[in-house]
Amino acid sequence: MGVIVLQLFAVPEGKSGPQVIDILTKRVTSLGGVLSGSFMVDCETYTSVASLGATRSVHLLHNSETPASVYALLEAASGNKTVALVADNLFDLLMLKLNNFYQAKKQTKIESRGPRFEAGDFLVKLGSVTMGPTFKGILVEVEYQACSLPAACWDLIREFMQGFLGGCVSSSPPQYIQNRFGDMLSPIDGINQYLEQFNAFRKTTGIR
Repeated sequence: MGVIVLQLFAVPEGKSGPQVIDILTKRVTSLGGVLSGSFMVDCETYTSVASLGATRSVHLLHNSETPASVYALLEAASGNKTVALVADNLFDLLMLKLNNFYQAKKQTKIESRGPRFEAGDFLVKLGSVTMGPTFKGILVEVEYQACSLPAACWDLIREFMQGFLGGCVSSSPPQYIQNRFGDMLSPIDGINQYLEQFNAFRKTTGIR
């Protein structure tokens, strides 16, 4: 596990999601990227029932890179912090047995899936984000596998990303990475970035 940076890529006017993925695929392969299968990250959200008092949400995320794990992120009552739990994939069944306390939100399951590329020490994943049957946008995940400390490798990651994403990549790291700039990162940091982006997509639909 290295440093993961998740970048929203705006779909140009007049282009479809698959067309943008094709364009980015050509750019990544021109940088030496080799197709190495596909990936998926998904998220389903459960909310507490009224009898538990203040409403809380539990977000269950799955990542094809770690198929035996389920990532459960519990929002605090204030909504400003989350508590993370990494469990095995039987946790999904446990949530079904807790339906007297937490119930799945209707029509809020969201996922990012698409091709996965290897380019030296980099992994690149080009994700089409969908919520139900609706296309929502493009998320690009870049992981630099040779380092887990953002402060030591951000400039290299930024230069690589700018090579195929162009000007949408800021000279400063995303806010999440800035907050952890001097910390050693782990897989849960990638999951937290996906949750942030998924929640942003949901808000544009009026769903939280």
